[in-house]
Amino acid sequence: MAKKQICESAHQAVADIGDGASILVHSFGPPQAWPTDCLLALAERGVKDLTVICNTPAGGPTSLNVLAEKKQVRKLVCSYVGAPAMPTEMSEMVKAGEIELEMVPQGTLVERVRAGGAGLAGFFTPTGVGTAIAEGKEERVFDGKRYIFERAITADFALLQAYRADTVGNLTYRRGMRNFGPAFATAARTTIAEVKEIVPVGELDPETVVTPGIFVDRIVKTATRVDIGVLRQILQMIGRTNDMEGRATADGGPVGLPADLMAMKAAALLREGEYVNLGIGLPTQVSNFIAGRGVTLHSENGILGYGQFPDEGQEDIDLYNASGQLVTPLPQTSYFDSTVSFAMARSGRVSTIILGAFQVAQNGDLANWSTPKGSGGIGGAMDLAAGGGRVIALCYHRERNGRSKLVERLSYPATALGCVRSVVTDLAWIDVDAEGFLLRELAPGLTVDDVKAATTAPLRVAADVREMQFG
Repeated sequence: MAKKQICESAHQAVADIGDGASILVHSFGPPQAWPTDCLLALAERGVKDLTVICNTPAGGPTSLNVLAEKKQVRKLVCSYVGAPAMPTEMSEMVKAGEIELEMVPQGTLVERVRAGGAGLAGFFTPTGVGTAIAEGKEERVFDGKRYIFERAITADFALLQAYRADTVGNLTYRRGMRNFGPAFATAARTTIAEVKEIVPVGELDPETVVTPGIFVDRIVKTATRVDIGVLRQILQMIGRTNDMEGRATADGGPVGLPADLMAMKAAALLREGEYVNLGIGLPTQVSNFIAGRGVTLHSENGILGYGQFPDEGQEDIDLYNASGQLVTPLPQTSYFDSTVSFAMARSGRVSTIILGAFQVAQNGDLANWSTPKGSGGIGGAMDLAAGGGRVIALCYHRERNGRSKLVERLSYPATALGCVRSVVTDLAWIDVDAEGFLLRELAPGLTVDDVKAATTAPLRVAADVREMQFG
């Protein structure tokens, strides 16, 4: 029985990580979800020219931003640079070209790492076909569907956050904290697990072990605790909003729906028995309007079946959705890692995906990710749309500068081609079919002409068009 190195401190655990190393860093983004002690120890050591592979570097004193502040990162491989509402040293350095950036769709990223850990060269995926992500990559057709080839990823080191470890390196995770951890553990030459508790062999139920000890080299107990009050403030900044004000269609014009009613309308389009994924931003609010609807929510970080936002004082810091927002469990809730989560999406088992949008074209093409110079990123939208599920775009009808988001052709980089089936905005519910946009319902107080004036592309009007229904 091979015992693992139990480190007395994070400094001991990362002592041999040198300049130029490549590091897989496990986290989905929330402030409480990082191997914080190991990152702080790396920052104090001042190692340079690091290549960091992660979902997102996020921000704050518990994240990868501690390395960016000391200019220790040379290259960042991620799916999301950071939230526009929370600019960080890392995102500013990316914008300035001081950190090399490789942007990878979220599901593709974790699958590339899983492939590396499995000793594979790579794989073909439908994710990103026809978009900028596919440029320069081999494309093949299997069973009439287009796929692109993605290379596997391995690294020198992996830094994980897990819940419990025993002395032979077996790891358990708690609720939503699993996400990228199991895949990242397999793909590094040296894997270091930062855990909340280390127990003797025999105290872990073998049925609960997610990462077997063969993949783990060192274990260190974390000393970091995240204050729930600080966490609430950060979560408010990254998108949990109670905005009850609608936007005027034009100066002095009628006012559209507020965010909560937009989400309520999107929820009304869901069918009983569906598995539904909610994108970041406005779509997350849909979770507050599905109680009793027979809808099961799916989250990319590895949760199936979760409920609405918790009341203050009822939060569980390990139970968060793919936007990093704290959510509530249900009797049917299950937890798994992100490779399984994206398998559910790409295989079409997730039947409806509700995503935010920068633009929707009349043929159903979707744009909802920032260019590498921006503060956002691809996230999981490309993978979610690749499975052929029904995509509902939930967004304001116009940008704040007045330009329509419903267009003839995309001018932003495409997320996925021909995937959008319906659009819910503050002004209307509009379906997308073979002939383009079809107006189904109007927000209260608006006319057909109001919606046409806010839409750049041709807009047909259903014979039974009516005021918006929310039930």
